[in-house]
Amino acid sequence: MLMIRFQRTGRKNDASFRIAVLEKTAGPKAGKYVDLVGTYNPKTKVSTLKPDAIKDWVGKGAQVSPSVHNLLVKQGVMDGPKSAKVVKQSELGKNIAKKKAEEEAAAAKAAEDAAKAEAEAKAAQEAAEAAPAEETPATEEAPAETPAEEAAPAEETPATEEAAPAEEEAAPATEEAPAE
Repeated sequence: MLMIRFQRTGRKNDASFRIAVLEKTAGPKAGKYVDLVGTYNPKTKVSTLKPDAIKDWVGKGAQVSPSVHNLLVKQGVMDGPKSAKVVKQSELGKNIAKKKAEEEAAAAKAAEDAAKAEAEAKAAQEAAEAAPAEETPATEEAPAETPAEEAAPAEETPATEEAAPAEEEAAPATEEAPAE
C-alpha cells in the first residue's frame, strides 16, 4: 500500500521535508520513494506542491498521512476537515499520565474551593441572620443587665462567707473519724 507522507531531509536542528509517495512499510528516512510530489520547510512555512500528481496518486488508492493531509487542506489542494493531531505512542503514555494527574489535581482543588466558598457563604448568611436578631434583644436587655450585675456581687459575698464555716465544720469531723 502506498502512502503520501513527509520524508525528513536537511541538517540537524534545521529540518525540511519531502512530500513523497512511498510504501507504507518503508521507513520515513529511507531514501527510496516512488514519486516526489512536493517539499515543505517548517521554519519558513514554504511549500512546493504538485497538486495534479497528488490527486492522481490519491485516485490510484494512495493514503495520505494526517500531517500531510492537514497541509494539503491548508494549501487548498484537498477538501474536507483537518485531521486530529497525531501523537507518538511513546509520548502518549507520558502525556496521558501527566494530563490525568493535572486534571485530578485541578478537579480536587476546584471542589475544595467550591466547598470553602459555600461554607463561607453559609457562615456569612447565618451571621447576617443572627446579627439583627441579637441586636434587638441586646438593646432591650442592656438596662436590665446593669442592675443585675450590681446585685450579683452582693449575693455572692454572703454565699462565700457562709460556705467557709461549713467547710471548717466538715474538716474536724474528718479528723475525728480516723482517731476513733
